[in-house]
Amino acid sequence: MKTKAQFYHAGCPVCVSAEQSVARALDPARFEVEIVHLGAAKERVAEARAKGVKSVPALVIGSQAYHINFGADLNALG
Repeated sequence: MKTKAQFYHAGCPVCVSAEQSVARALDPARFEVEIVHLGAAKERVAEARAKGVKSVPALVIGSQAYHINFGADLNALG
């Protein structure tokens, strides 16, 4: 069974770089990764917040949020 993961970002250069180097590096045989652009899907900001995301880019694996660099505070997105 694959572990679900969400990569939340806002489309900024920091986020795009993190997506290319982190989210895409996860083994597809082990992880089912969903890329969520919070700038385009503002209705999902509350979901990200509930999973512990404080800033983007962030990767959530299972129930653990991992913050990568700092692109934008989640409060600035909605």
